[in-house]
Parts: sequence; structure tokens; C-alpha cells
Amino acid sequence: MASSRPSSTQATKISKAPDDLVAPLVKKPHIYYGSLEEKERERLAKGESGILGKEGLKAGIEAGNINITSGEVFEIEEHISERQAEVLAEFERRKRARQINVSTDDSEVKACLRALGEPITLFGEGPAERRERLRNILSVVGTDALKKTKKDDEKSKKSKEEYQQTWYHEGPNSLKVARLWIANYSLPRAMKRLEEARLHKEIPETTRTSQMQELHKSLRSLNNFCSQIGDDRPISYCHFSPNSKMLATACWSGLCKLWSVPDCNLLHTLRGHNTNVGAIVFHPKSTVSLDQKDVNLASCAADGSVKLWSLDSDEPVADIEGHTVRVARVMWHPSGRFLGTTCYDRSWRLWDLEAQEEILHQEGHSMGVYDIAFHQDGSLAGTGGLDAFGRVWDLRTGRCIMFLEGHLKEIYGIHFSPNGYHIATGSGDNTCKVWDLRQRRCVYTIPAHQNLVTGVKFEPIHGNFLLTGAYDNTAKIWTHPGWSPLKTLAGHEGKVMGLDISSDGQLIATCSYDRTFKLWMAE
Repeated sequence: MASSRPSSTQATKISKAPDDLVAPLVKKPHIYYGSLEEKERERLAKGESGILGKEGLKAGIEAGNINITSGEVFEIEEHISERQAEVLAEFERRKRARQINVSTDDSEVKACLRALGEPITLFGEGPAERRERLRNILSVVGTDALKKTKKDDEKSKKSKEEYQQTWYHEGPNSLKVARLWIANYSLPRAMKRLEEARLHKEIPETTRTSQMQELHKSLRSLNNFCSQIGDDRPISYCHFSPNSKMLATACWSGLCKLWSVPDCNLLHTLRGHNTNVGAIVFHPKSTVSLDQKDVNLASCAADGSVKLWSLDSDEPVADIEGHTVRVARVMWHPSGRFLGTTCYDRSWRLWDLEAQEEILHQEGHSMGVYDIAFHQDGSLAGTGGLDAFGRVWDLRTGRCIMFLEGHLKEIYGIHFSPNGYHIATGSGDNTCKVWDLRQRRCVYTIPAHQNLVTGVKFEPIHGNFLLTGAYDNTAKIWTHPGWSPLKTLAGHEGKVMGLDISSDGQLIATCSYDRTFKLWMAE
């Protein structure tokens, strides 16, 4: 009889389930209640920590998980990041900036920026932004920097003022005697000149206008009626005698020559200079009341020599010694007693030929002095220098009464007008400036030539016109007043180096680098 209960083998097979259906056993964590302090003490008492702790420390060091220093200290405050330092510095700067007082005047703000060496304005910047920029700059450099620059500026200004101050030193007694003599000589002449000016003013306006028109008409008809080769080298200077019948020329060959006027025949050759002659001038009374044996001419040269000549000898009568460098020009005082010389040692000198000594050695220019002229009264002297400045000196007191500032380059010519108050200067900036002694300023600038102006001369009787010569090979005549061009004297093939007007106003002479001199006369 079959039993319904399965066998044990079958039962075993039925009860066994597949491996992937068996759920994994979850390891339950041990949960400790209370403090672990007691168990930890027990573990330390048994000595487990010594062995395990050391082994664990070794293993940690070897693995690089534990870094043990050799007693070094890490200061956190010294190693603040750069960014944090910058931020802190910026906060401090802004704090300082808020405490700085800056002027609300925009011109003062610009002056402060300029003093600090900063641009006074930026593109699109307004006064408020400029003020804020100044405040930010001061917060960086400090307000002391501005004070320092102001102090430096004040010191420099003081030093400049001290440098520019006119100083005087005691002169010899002969200079005092000469000054008194010049004062006594000039005052009557000034009175006479003013009286003539009053008489001229009383002439009716129509008469004066017609006379001026006639003069302008004759000047426009000026022509070259005589041209003469004067030397083998350039002719540097020419000067009419007081009676207008002779012309003296100075040459680079070292020779000075006297020519008859108007036929231009050679009368005398004056030999004495060994180098370029800068100028030769007649004594104011020569050929009028002075004897031929007396000193009638004076000349100067590039080697510093100054020589005096008579009309009856071809050799110099006397030498004036004392110059060590080039003497550019020489000019007689209207009295004929004194002689002025200009020198490249930044000075000009006045010589008393009666006392036969140098009475004045005047400094005042920062570079060589080139030209000199005397006022018609004899009271003033004007000098033009290579420093582009001119000076007017009162010979009676020794003071510089007017400073001629305005030319951009060297002054090569200076001349006083017979009216007593106008001065003309010619410069290397191609212009001629007219100055007024009464107003003490430049009243007109004539754009005269296309090259440097070598000489200027007023008409010697009334100063009715002005003559200029230049390195553009021409001489030009300008009206007075008005200073408009009247006539251009063209004909030289080289630079015009010298010019003069005869004492009667009828003749004009020009000398040139082309070794010729020319006489010009109205038809």
C-alpha cells in the first residue's frame, strides 16, 4: 500500500531554494548607550593603546596622512592672502581720501595736478571727476607731496628772482664824470628836438600829408644808379660820411676802403686788420668840422681788435685794447667823445677817447652782444644780443630802462628814430619790430623778409621811413607811420649784409655777400 508522504530526498530538494533568491544578511550596527569613557579607560589600562597607537601613527605617517612638524609655528595673521591685503589697503585709501579736503576751484585743482606731475585733464573729464582724481592721487602719495612741490616751486621762484635782480657795483670816478657830461650834453639836445616836434605839429595837416605823399613817390622811384665790386671777399658793412660824399666799407679780407660818392671811385685802402672786419663808422663830425689828421673813423674785427683811423693815412692811428673775443659792432656816441663796442663776451663797453680809457664795461645779456645804437640826444644806448633780447640803457644813470622782449631769434640790428621815441630791431626770426619808448612795448611787428634781417635804419632827418636788409638778397623800405611796404631794392646776387642812409636822406647804400656794394637814388 502506497504511502502519500514524500520521501526524505524529495523533501530536501523541495526545501532548497536557488542562491540568487536568498536575501543577504544585514550586519546590524552596535549601538552603545551612554559614555565610552569607561571602556576607553579599560582599553588604555590593558596597554592596547601603546602598541596599537604607535602602529597606527607609523602607518599614518608612512601613508602621508599625518604631517608632524619639528616644532614650527604657523602664524595665520602673517599669511593673509594678497587679495585680502589689497582689499584692506583699498579700504584704508578710501578712508584717507574721504578725510582729504580738495579745493572746489577748478583752476586750483589743475595747478595741483600739474605740480604733482599728473595730466591736468583727461578726455571727457569734468571738474567733479578731476577733483575726485586729485583726491585719489593725494590719498596715495599723501598731502605732504603737494606741500613739498609748492615749497620747491617757491624756492625756484625765489632763486630765479634773485638771479634776475639787477645788481650794481661801484664804478670809477671817471664814469661819474662821464655820466654828468652826457647829462649836460643830452638835455639841451632833447629840448631842441621837442621844440622842433612842436613846430612840425603846427604845420597844417594837408601840408604834411602832401609832403609825405611826395616823399613816398620819390621812394617808389628809387633805382640802383651805381654798383661797385668792393673786394675779393664779402663786404660786411657800409657807412656814409656825415657830409654824404664818402662811403666806408668793411670787408672779410681785413681791408677797409673809402669810396667817393656818387661816382664810387676808390679813395683810400685802410690796412691794419688781419681777419674779418665787422664794422667801420665815421666820427659824427668827420668831413664836417674835424681835421683829417684827427681820428675820423673806427673799426672792429673778429679777433677782438678795435682800430682808430685818420683820413690822411692808410694805417691806424691807435688801437683800443681790452677785448679778447670777437667785437661785432662799433658805434660813435653823437658827441664824438665816446665810442661803444659790442662783444661776444656778453658785454658792451663804452670808451672815453678824451681820457683814453674804458669807462664802462656793461653786462646784461645772456649771450653775445651784436649791435649797438645811440639815441639822437646822446642820453640812451640800445643793444641787441644773440639771446634774442634787446636792452635800452640810460647812460646818465646806468640803469636798463627798457627790456625788448619778443623776438624769437637773435637780434642783429637796432636803431633809434630821430623822433626820439621809436626803436627798430631786426632779428633772425625774419621780422622787424618797432618799439615805443613812451609806452615801453612793441607797437608793431613787420613780417619784413624771407630770411634773417641783418640791419635796420631810420631815415636820419625826421624818421619818415624805415630801411631793412636781409639774407633774402633784398632791402626794403617801409612807411612811417603805418609800416606798409614802399619799395623793394632787389639787385644783389648774395645776402645783404649791411646798409646805410646818407645824412641828407637822398642816398641809400647796401653791401652784400656777393662782394659788391650798391647806391640807390630816386630818379
